[in-house]
Amino acid sequence: MQAITASRSDWIHPFTRLRPTQFWRLVRLVAARGGSAIADGRPGRQWALDLADRVLLVAAYWRTNLTMRQLGLLFGVSHSAAHRAIDSLGRFLALAPVRRRPKDQIAIVDGTLIPTRDHRLAARSKNYRYSANLQVAIDANTRRVIALGSPQSGNRNDTVAYRTSGIATALAGRTVMADGGYQGNLEVIIPNRKPRDGSPLPEWKERLNAEHRAIRARIEHTLARMKTYKILRDYRRAGTTLATTAAGIAHLHNIALAG
Repeated sequence: MQAITASRSDWIHPFTRLRPTQFWRLVRLVAARGGSAIADGRPGRQWALDLADRVLLVAAYWRTNLTMRQLGLLFGVSHSAAHRAIDSLGRFLALAPVRRRPKDQIAIVDGTLIPTRDHRLAARSKNYRYSANLQVAIDANTRRVIALGSPQSGNRNDTVAYRTSGIATALAGRTVMADGGYQGNLEVIIPNRKPRDGSPLPEWKERLNAEHRAIRARIEHTLARMKTYKILRDYRRAGTTLATTAAGIAHLHNIALAG
């Protein structure tokens, strides 16, 4: 018996944070990206759920981090069918690379630690858990996610992860703001640091730092919203799938932010 279905609009927002009209546009986008491989009524073995319900199932998994058996019970399918739906659709929900951008676009970048069970990717980090470092960049004006780095080992600091994750290349040519943890990346604007002798900063530098913090807080808000999808608080899947999952959650975040 299926308890959750996309045919009832009251189930859509709790799991996707999208309005029904936004959700159905997303379903059409996924259908266009996936083509015949994920289409309903395709030749051969049929899907246990229609496409809209499978998209909702993936979003519900990201949102709640339930096990496959729990998801299967809620959607009226086997745990293996739930697993196949997530594996087949996740990449079609991912955020597409930005092709055009405003010439004066300012990006804000920050890293966040994703607790990860796969120790091939994770390492002990400052949160005392095995984690991966995920670099996220947003547009300072619209607050939409514009780039994600490939997840790095959690014991790498942001200075190193910024260069090795590929996000530096994705943001090339933009003005980029970050916190003091990115010291050493000359192309990134960071707050003014206190002199080595411990003397206080001049008032004008303190004022600039306050303005910098006020703007940079936007990336902290974005990371907090992305982590309302509980899978980013305890990632149990293979580390190789984390980049796709994060890109999918960023895409849902951007759609919800667009209104």
